[in-house]
Amino acid sequence: MTRDTHTYDLLGVGIGPFNLGLAALADPLDDVDAVFLDRRDGFSWHPGMMLEGATIQVPFLADLVTMADPTSPYSFLAFLKATGRLYPFYVRESFYPLRAEYDQYCRWVADRVATLRWGREVVRVDRDESTGDLVVAARLPDGDVETYRARHVVLGVGTTPRLPGPLAALAAEAAEIPGAGPVVHSAQYLPHRDALAASGAVTVVGSGQSAAEVYRDLLEDASPATHRVDWVTRSPRFFPMEYTKLTLEMTSPEYTDHYRSLPTELREILGREQRGLYKGISGDLIDDIYDTLYRKSALGREVPTTLLSDTEVVAARFEPDGAPDGGGEYVLTLRHGQLGTTAEHRTRAVVAATGYGAGVPGFVAPGLVHLDELGRVDVARDYTAGAGGRLHVGGTEAHTHGVTAPDLGFAAWRNSVILAQVTGREPYAIERRIAFQTFGLPDGELGGEPALSSAAAPEREVAR
Repeated sequence: MTRDTHTYDLLGVGIGPFNLGLAALADPLDDVDAVFLDRRDGFSWHPGMMLEGATIQVPFLADLVTMADPTSPYSFLAFLKATGRLYPFYVRESFYPLRAEYDQYCRWVADRVATLRWGREVVRVDRDESTGDLVVAARLPDGDVETYRARHVVLGVGTTPRLPGPLAALAAEAAEIPGAGPVVHSAQYLPHRDALAASGAVTVVGSGQSAAEVYRDLLEDASPATHRVDWVTRSPRFFPMEYTKLTLEMTSPEYTDHYRSLPTELREILGREQRGLYKGISGDLIDDIYDTLYRKSALGREVPTTLLSDTEVVAARFEPDGAPDGGGEYVLTLRHGQLGTTAEHRTRAVVAATGYGAGVPGFVAPGLVHLDELGRVDVARDYTAGAGGRLHVGGTEAHTHGVTAPDLGFAAWRNSVILAQVTGREPYAIERRIAFQTFGLPDGELGGEPALSSAAAPEREVAR
């Protein structure tokens, strides 16, 4: 075991976009001695969904640093300038970078921030009760274990792919059957893309952007001679992400304060109702899917596809076809929400675009984090979650903070709050009021401050 006797001010566990942004913002601060650990060999952002032409769903200003420090050398515009792509991006006249382009940008930043340590799998986070410092153990590829000490630790481990019960069981069964078609989460779509199409019949299950992108990708070459592709979602409709500006104000500190003031039961209801704010489909993609279906049908091409909304997969099984290669079909039992009826749907491969889940990382010592009544990490308003205010959480606090948690554009704000706690000052100004509207009653317990005046509005626009 290798012990690092040095005590860092800040240690990040996991290097996704949120903690990478924190590292980039901490980098120029003389009073922050930081280190960030990740088990991977280098930065990689959703490699299984890096479809050509796919864009991120937030403007380029929602990069790693700009909303905290527009002058940062780690901004997306700085990346474009350094790579000779600033003018082409300008001429393109779109606020939304390509997903592959955003990944390239993050890799560019990761190559320039010296505090990142790759190939280190964190296996334990505990607290030294004598000093209050946090002790982090990380395993190297050769099996050696390094031990770090830090005054503050930020958990940025992200979420993991989630399969509903029937499909999780089906995926486990399919893995043991020679010749069976793939049953995969959308996070692993690209590595299985050819096998999915070669199966002859693919069913996409899910309602959000990933489901739509997978369906659109498979739809282009779908024909009676190649494969059919079906799309099943339990949502009442193929709903778009909402981009209206007053709704976007819900991604604000004011709405986060309001959301946190609500009882847990109500927050659970709102979390389901507000899926369209960050889990919906790009309106342009919905239109493109329709236009593709129209184009194929107008040209007289048979489109082997079915789209089913308000339909849930309630059971699944594999039926072998008796062939020597061990192939067969998957039989999905579907239930319609409004009608209450069920039917069987046969397919030879499944892509489950069924989202991601978060939980308490297994490497965190018992009792170190605060838990709510449902056993989830109870994240405070300032993003601390235990260890005397020294353990922070970034990106997985949707159940406590609402729609700001997964939003790339709000990450710099959250990181500014965390850095203020680490330094005891505000190295990056924290805008505490950015919305024109008031959430809750102005004269009630939720506040009473006046709305932004017309004189304050220009300042707000500059900040955004």
